[in-house]
Formats: sequence, structure tokens, C-alpha cells
Amino acid sequence: MTINWHDKAAAVQADGRAVIDGERVWASSGQQFENLSPIDGRRLGMVARCDGADVELAVTAARAAFEDRRWAGKSPAQRKRVLIRFADLMQQHGPELALLETLDMGKPIKYSQTVDVGGAANCIRWYGEAIDKIYDEIAPTPADSLALITREPVGVVAAIVPWNYPMLMAAWKIAPALAAGNSVVLKPSEKSPLTALRLAELALEAGVPPGVFNVLPGYGAEAGAALALHMDVDCIGFTGSTRVGKQIIQMAGQSNLKRAWTELGGKSANIVCADCPDLDAAVASAIGSIFFNQGESCNAPSRLFVEASIKDRFIEKALAMVPAYQPGDPLDEGTVMGAIVDATQLKTVMGYIEAGRAGGARLLAGGRQARTETGGYYVEPTLFDQVSNDMTIAREEIFGPVLSVLSFTDLQDAVRQANASTYGLHAAVWTSEISKAIQTSRALRAGTIHVNQYDNDDITVPFGGYKQSGNGRDKSLHAFDKYTELKTTWIQIG
Repeated sequence: MTINWHDKAAAVQADGRAVIDGERVWASSGQQFENLSPIDGRRLGMVARCDGADVELAVTAARAAFEDRRWAGKSPAQRKRVLIRFADLMQQHGPELALLETLDMGKPIKYSQTVDVGGAANCIRWYGEAIDKIYDEIAPTPADSLALITREPVGVVAAIVPWNYPMLMAAWKIAPALAAGNSVVLKPSEKSPLTALRLAELALEAGVPPGVFNVLPGYGAEAGAALALHMDVDCIGFTGSTRVGKQIIQMAGQSNLKRAWTELGGKSANIVCADCPDLDAAVASAIGSIFFNQGESCNAPSRLFVEASIKDRFIEKALAMVPAYQPGDPLDEGTVMGAIVDATQLKTVMGYIEAGRAGGARLLAGGRQARTETGGYYVEPTLFDQVSNDMTIAREEIFGPVLSVLSFTDLQDAVRQANASTYGLHAAVWTSEISKAIQTSRALRAGTIHVNQYDNDDITVPFGGYKQSGNGRDKSLHAFDKYTELKTTWIQIG
């Protein structure tokens, strides 16, 4: 059945109240902020502007829920059933969640349905399935002793997530934290809070007890900082900019030395060698990956290194693909690139495009604001050639649909330039030689290395980076390491 997304959007009445201890409430101060859609500037509603007072209420509720073990005390099999029910409800409400995500953030509705709703529900279900399949350990001690190594939940977990994948990033944090038995306080970005608030309601309906999963919309300097500084938060998981991630870690140290796990920015290098096994596939991957989600992805391959002997051919093929990514109506299921999240980010992206021009890069495509008549925030897919690694557009994370093409003749030099970045999130190499692929993958300093593809992904593999791309790992069983304590119990039996 075809859905008329415009009719559904016209009927949306967004609830911007926080969720604290199982109740929808406005901020204690009574303050609110306006939520505008980047699609066309329409007003989606008012949202609770939570601050330190609300953080205190939410953390107190989360601590009480943890201490009385209303969730942590349930068996893994019981928590599993609730989380699977939670995932089922997400899928049942998939069109509603997808619409909220698109209206709030501006991404195409086709991807909100498949990537965001589908990926987030799969994440919740996967951790629910995993929790009763993880075993503790018995150490190989002498015969007169028994040493047990057990995992326990850390307690109260604060999760601060960004605006580019609001639902998916929330799921990556809350799923392992809840599965392990923690209580959670989630702060979504003020730019895109709606799906997080709806998820809290669905979690309650699924059987997550009140107080176990709380959601506080608000600004980072108010609600986010209060969470990072709170003395009764045991762990904080953050995804966002490197600048804010550094502040989060500092605040964690200033307060109670809470664990601070950060997944931060990226400036990923995509290296295409002359012996690339499928040039058309490499071009399609490079273009599709940088313009996906309007370029608002921390792992976007924004630095494209192409061997000089094939660069002209590569660029010719790339330019032929660019028109397919012109921004369109995000509520049209045929649209593949939507709106930039807000006016501030639009200004940032346009500023970087101007910096590219001023720095001497050659603008081959795009570079202008689009769909200005809509009242929304759109940028043309933009491609720069003749970029050097010291240019601003090659060094700093743009978070927009801007691709920088660099040339190389020596692969070792390309790897050196790829590594000459403060970031280390993703990287890729395209080559037909297996030895070259392995050696290059080993030399690249990044958390994920792609070979002859880009963006292949699965919940079973960890996601995170080296250097200033952060210190945490989302997804896979490794995520449990962030939200559990290892306890040794030594029993003398001889």
C-alpha cells in the first residue's frame, strides 16, 4: 500500500514532553523550545527544555529503579522477552517513527523506514537475543580455590546522541545498556528529539519498568553538561563532535570519574588504486557513500584519493552520477538526498564550500544552496578536485554533501596522507592485489577498514575509531564492555 506521507505529515501532533520515571512531563522550569522541520521550516511543536533540575529528577528515578532491581533483578531471559517486544513495537509503529525522523531531521523517508527504523529495531532485538547467551567465567585457580569472574551492570547510564541518526544512535546506546540490566537517561539532540521520546513510550508499553528508561530533551550546555557532571551517573556514552566529546571526558573527570565512552568525528580516506577490480563499483560507492544522509555521517568517505593514472576517468564517471543525488522532497519515496538538519548546519556547510573555493580547490559540481523556494535547508551534491591534504576542506569534518578528490602516484604516500589526520574512524582501499590490500589495511590507522567496498555494516561488528574519533565501540558483543563491570569473587574451598 502506498502511503501519502504529506497527508500523514499534516496530521502530526508531536509530543515534546520529557519522559521521567514513566511519565510524560514538561521541564521543571516550564521552559520550552520550538521544533522546526528542515524540510520546509514548518513548526512541529514545542519541546521541553530540560536542565539540571530535570536531570536530577531523571537520575534519581534511574538510581531508584536500579537499586530496587525492578529491571536489573530480572533474569536475562525476562529482559530478553521485553526487549524483543520493544523491537516488535518499533516495527509495528515503523511508519510513525519514520515520519517523525524525516520531519525532524530532513532525511529521505525511504531511508528513515529501512535504515533508521529497521536498523534500530534490529539493534534492540539483537541485544535482547544476545543477553541470555553470554556466559561468565571460572578462572584456572589452584584446586583449593574457586575464582568466579562475573559481569554486573554499571548502574545508571547517561546516553547523549546526535541529530544525524537520532533513532539508530539511541538504539546503539540503550540496547546493550538495558540488556545488561542498567537504568538509562537518554538525552537526544535538541535538533531531533521526537523519535527518542516516542521510543520511551514504546519501551514502557513493552514492559520496561518506569524509571529504567528516561528521556530528557534539551540543550547540550544545560541537560547534557548536567548529566556529564552528575555524581550519581556511573557511565556516559556520547556520540557527537570531537569538540564536545573532549568536554564530556573532562566533565567526567571533574565529577565522579564516571566512565566516558565517546564516538566522535571522522574525515575518512577512500583510496582507489589503478588496479581497482571494478572502477564503476568504486565510483558508485564513493559517490553514494558521501552523499548518503546528505553527507551528515561521521564515517562519510569525504577524502577520495585516486591514483593519478585513472583519476580523469574516475572523475568523468563520478560527474555523470552526481545529478542523481540532487536534493528532493524528503517525503517523496523516490528522493535519495534530503535536507540539511537546520539553518546553522546549512551555514556551516556553505562556509566550507566557500573555504574550498578560496583555498584553491577546483569546484567541479554543486556548491550552491538548493530548493530555496521551499523554506527548507538543502545543498547541492558538491565535488572538489585539485585538493591538497592541508586544505581546510581536507582536514576538517564538514558534515555535508561535499567530496574532496586528491591524487597520488605512490600508495605509501597516499597512506601517509590518509593517516595525517586527527581522526581515525573509517578508511578504504580498492585494489586487485590481496597482498596490497592486506598491507594497506594494516597501515591505515582507523577503526574500520573497507576493502573493495565502502559502508558494508552489520550489528555483529564493532563501530568506533582511533585517535580523536573517540575511544568507545558501539555494536557487537564488545558494547557490553562499556556498560558492565567485571567482578572477581574468590572462594577458598580447601
